[in-house]
Amino acid sequence: MTDPHGTAAFKSRVDGVLADFLARETDAFLAVDPDLAPVAEQVRAAAAHGKRLRAAFCYWGWRAAGQPDSAPLVRAAAAMELVHAAAIVHDDLIDDSPLRHGRPTAHVALRAALRRRPRAATAARSLAVLVGDLLMSLAGQLFVTSGLPGAYLARARPLWAALARDLVAGECLEILRTGAAPDTAESLRVIRYKTAKYTVEQPLLIGGALAGAGTRLRDGYSAYGLPLGEAFQLRDDLIGLFGDPAVTGKANPDDLRARRPTALLAETWRAADAADRALLRGLLGRRLDDAGVETVRGIMRRLRAPESVERMITERVGDAVRALDGMALSPPAAEALTSLAHAAAVRQQ
Repeated sequence: MTDPHGTAAFKSRVDGVLADFLARETDAFLAVDPDLAPVAEQVRAAAAHGKRLRAAFCYWGWRAAGQPDSAPLVRAAAAMELVHAAAIVHDDLIDDSPLRHGRPTAHVALRAALRRRPRAATAARSLAVLVGDLLMSLAGQLFVTSGLPGAYLARARPLWAALARDLVAGECLEILRTGAAPDTAESLRVIRYKTAKYTVEQPLLIGGALAGAGTRLRDGYSAYGLPLGEAFQLRDDLIGLFGDPAVTGKANPDDLRARRPTALLAETWRAADAADRALLRGLLGRRLDDAGVETVRGIMRRLRAPESVERMITERVGDAVRALDGMALSPPAAEALTSLAHAAAVRQQ
């Protein structure tokens, strides 16, 4: 492989797999009825962007177990990106987020196809649910038709089921805990199941299972993957509120308006006195204007909550990189996974 760190050439390979696969699948979908075109467009759009980190972790879960570069493995790894595409369509719908990658989210974009229909917004949301469902189904289809031997795929089947279960559990926990008193430990639990596992740990474990990795290596993947996945989401929360929307492609106030159980909010709440908490209660969960968003940001900065979350990220990346030392990896695998750790946790979008 010419690009060992999961960027550039590897991303191009994954993008090519996804473009070809989705072109065929959406053509078959449209053969049912041409009126399905707006839905097919959103299926393709949902998977058109991304850093392809999940595919890269799956790939290196395979390579670190001693297997060579493999086109069928890249196809199987690309399926991780369709899981992610399904997750973000559903997540944007649940959170009522208007933007993703600087473009309207699926449930917003689909309103245009229904603008002359009664209850267009409700119908668009229903269609977006189905877009996400179809993407998850297509992820499984791409995985099992990757070209890997059936015995290899059978080794990964329990992990595939666990990936879907944990992802749904994490999303449910976020919904159930939205609006509750902020708590850092509870926020980290949501992060672990909603994001950390399916972003890093489970792709690594699936790649390892496909390759026949032993128990020691699989344990090492978890020791590396869980803290790094948490660091990834903690960075996402910081970027979401303090990043530049022109770079992130997302709307800054989303987490505040929904009063989501982020660690950033929990660390703010932990450090706040009674007056700050009263002010926060009056702002969170509302349609904040720019002044309101800046007020919350100001409280967070004054209470040094972003610095607290930065420390949490640094600690977790350190734990992940140290875990690599006990895994007896080849130099290319160790270098790639170290590079991926920094790519996941040190970024602006």
